[in-house]
Amino acid sequence: MAFLCRHFGVSRSGYYSWCKGEATMRRSRQKFLSAEIQRLFVNSKGTYGSPRIYQELSKKGHLCSENTIARMMKEIGLSGDQKKKFKVVTTDSNHSGPIAPRIFKIEDFNLKGPNEIWAGDITYIAFNDKFLYLAVVIDLFNRKVVGWSITESLETKGVSDALKMAFIREMNPEKILFHSDRGVQYSSQEFRDLLEGKSAVPSMSRKGNCYDNAYVETFFKSLKSELIYRNDYDSEIALRNAIFEYIETWYNRKRLHSSLGYLSPMEYEKINKTAA
Repeated sequence: MAFLCRHFGVSRSGYYSWCKGEATMRRSRQKFLSAEIQRLFVNSKGTYGSPRIYQELSKKGHLCSENTIARMMKEIGLSGDQKKKFKVVTTDSNHSGPIAPRIFKIEDFNLKGPNEIWAGDITYIAFNDKFLYLAVVIDLFNRKVVGWSITESLETKGVSDALKMAFIREMNPEKILFHSDRGVQYSSQEFRDLLEGKSAVPSMSRKGNCYDNAYVETFFKSLKSELIYRNDYDSEIALRNAIFEYIETWYNRKRLHSSLGYLSPMEYEKINKTAA
C-alpha cells in the first residue's frame, strides 16, 4: 500500500478517505434504490415483482440489474406473489344453443391495430356469503379492458352489458371478431342478436380448452392476485369501487404488461396509433 501511495503521489490518509467516500456513495445509492423500489412497489399496490420494478427504474435512467432488484426486494421483504384461493365453475357448455366455429386461433393471429379481435369471459368474485360475477371484454391488440359488467347472477345480462359498453366506448367499430368460450350466456339468442346487430362475427373456443381464451384468463388471474385476494371489503359498494379503480385507473392506464414491451394498454395503443 505504501509503495502504491508513493508511486501515485498520494498520502495514505487521502487514500483511506477516498475509500470511505466510495463506500459512502455505494451506501447512498443502495439507500436511494431501496426507497425507489419500495415506492414503486407501494404505487403498484404491492403487485409488482422485480421485472416490472426493473422496467420502471430503467425508464427513469437508474442503472441496475434485475437480479440486484430481486435481491434487494427479498432483503426488504417485498413480494408481488399472491396465492390462489379457490375456484368456482362459471362456464356451462352443456346446452343446446348453437356453437360458433373457432375462427380465432391464439397460435397464429397477427393484429395490426385495436378493435379487430375482442375476447370475453366471466369470473366469480366471492363476497361474504354470495358471489358476484364479473364479465369483461378485452381488446387482444392492446390487452385493454374495453367493456365490463358486475352482476349477481350468471345470466346473459352480464356479458351483454359488457359488450354494449365496449361498443359505446370504442365508438361502434365494425367487423369485430368476438371470441369466447362455449358458455350458455354466449350462445343465447339475446347475445347472438347483439353481435349480429353490430355486424360482429362470433368465434368460440374448443370444448374444454382454456388456452383458447388465455388472454382473458390472464387478466382474471391478475385481478384476483393483485386486488381481490389482498384485501377485505366492508361492503359490496367498496368492492365494486375497488374493481372499477383497478380496471379504469390502474390496469388500463398504468399497469406495465410484459407482452406489450412493459407499456400499459393505453400507452401501447397511443404509441401504435402515432406510428401508424
